[in-house]
Amino acid sequence: MITLAVLDMAGTTVSDGGVVEAAFVEALTGMGFDPGGPELLAHLDYVRATMGQSKIEVFTAVFEGDVRRAEEANRRFEEAFDAAVSRGEVGALPGTETALGALRAMGVRICLTTGFSRPTREQIIDVLGWRDLIDLSLSPEAGIRGRPYPDLILTALMRLDIDGVRSVAVVGDTTSDIISGQRAGAAVVAGVLSGAHDRTRLAEAAPTHILASIEELPGILSVS
Repeated sequence: MITLAVLDMAGTTVSDGGVVEAAFVEALTGMGFDPGGPELLAHLDYVRATMGQSKIEVFTAVFEGDVRRAEEANRRFEEAFDAAVSRGEVGALPGTETALGALRAMGVRICLTTGFSRPTREQIIDVLGWRDLIDLSLSPEAGIRGRPYPDLILTALMRLDIDGVRSVAVVGDTTSDIISGQRAGAAVVAGVLSGAHDRTRLAEAAPTHILASIEELPGILSVS
């Protein structure tokens, strides 16, 4: 029986309307890359491939381990994204709030996870008014690695006193989400088609389910 659902944010429960990629572009151009130039486009390909992972880790890879430049780029990214959130450019994906309500009615606890920093994550939750719909939210931080590591899922399990990993369902829109769920040993590891990666990419990671949207999750868990 599933008693904990660990759900990704952007692309799974949260619609960003392309804001995440736009914030990456703004950060990279602010760091000196030519808009539309081949180097920036190559970095964007990497960003798309690693969607779901910790943003600071992505920037660290882009800047080949230069931590100072990665931190500055991450700061620029978060400023751009936070401004978009404040302008109302980020919202709930269709059916998300219905799904969250249905999960809670089933006795399933809910943790939202993301590669965004804690302040950005908290701003999104406040803007969407989701405080009463979730039990916990987590981001990578000291001692908690981001996806594709299993740390976020296992931290949620421990903080919410869940009996074991076979009581956990993990849902996300990227292969990193799926890999992290598999590494954690979750019973349900589902990909959703509402975000960054398409069916082919998700299927390559071998999820237990591929869903059109998060709205399908309560029905899957009711028969699990």
